[in-house]
Amino acid sequence: MSELDSAAPVLELVDLVKHFGSGPQAVRAVDGVSLTLVPGEVLGLVGESGSGKTTLGRCAVRLETVTAGQVLVGGVDIGPMRRRQVRRMRRFFNIVFQDPSSSLNPRMSVADIVTEPLRLHHIGTAATRRDRLSELLDQVGLRPEVGTRYPHELSGGQRQRVSLARALSAGPALLVADEPTSALDVSVQASVLNLIARLQAELRFACLFITHDLAAVEFLAQRIAVMYLGRLVEVSDRASLFAAPRHPYTQALLSAAPIPDPPVQRKRARIILGGDVPSPVRPPSGCRFHTRCPVAEDRCRTDVPPLRPVGSNGSLVACHLVSEDGTGPRLVEPSR
Repeated sequence: MSELDSAAPVLELVDLVKHFGSGPQAVRAVDGVSLTLVPGEVLGLVGESGSGKTTLGRCAVRLETVTAGQVLVGGVDIGPMRRRQVRRMRRFFNIVFQDPSSSLNPRMSVADIVTEPLRLHHIGTAATRRDRLSELLDQVGLRPEVGTRYPHELSGGQRQRVSLARALSAGPALLVADEPTSALDVSVQASVLNLIARLQAELRFACLFITHDLAAVEFLAQRIAVMYLGRLVEVSDRASLFAAPRHPYTQALLSAAPIPDPPVQRKRARIILGGDVPSPVRPPSGCRFHTRCPVAEDRCRTDVPPLRPVGSNGSLVACHLVSEDGTGPRLVEPSR
């Protein structure tokens, strides 16, 4: 395959399931997730630690084999592909990991790290790769002499910029960014987010942006998917989700995010969820959020709510208590 199907979504997950182990002790990390990412779109994936966000991202780029379901990149199902076939497809998708210190080879120079995808996919000549290296370093805000250095000689922010340059070197249509700023100092997080936003606007790649930072996803994403214990509970455009979150879990997440206005922050209402996140080995029956939901009803404990369209803006919500017109329980009024 030399090119992706331009008429197909860049990424399509169809009833994706990923379990670790088998039998009654299997960890149900992702349990029936369907998502679509179109060219040039940034989709934010949010949720608590342990919700399955990273596992979903790794399945999307075939770093994990799926238990069931499909992962289609440009209309091609990469799930059943052999390793050699997947290797040929990797020029079309890439990933930026959370910790650049562990994702960069300490024995390779920056120049070798950034140009490695070009060599592996036989893209260009030695001379054109050198030109491409200079171009990539400039795009991510690094000086040319950084190419001769090794990862341990760089700061955390510089290492993550190198990771971005490597991920984008072959011109992928899809980039999965797995919490790319969480391992960085607060002082450099904003600059890396601005860099990702600028590169995405210039290069128009689709991006699955995985994070627990709601401020980051509000800044970067056009659509947002909320994940809880291996399943999606809400998918909506950015403005609708932050203005009027419909699922009780989404409302709780937004109420926990601080607002950079001290008077408003002091007066705002908070949703305090009771209990702990259930184990993904034995997830609750029915709606998986019912054990912590303050408005759960009897049917929430027995019937699995489907992820269905609600309202007029294309939002999807998995909650029995949200009606077709999008009205439902309002635990607190939005602060934004």
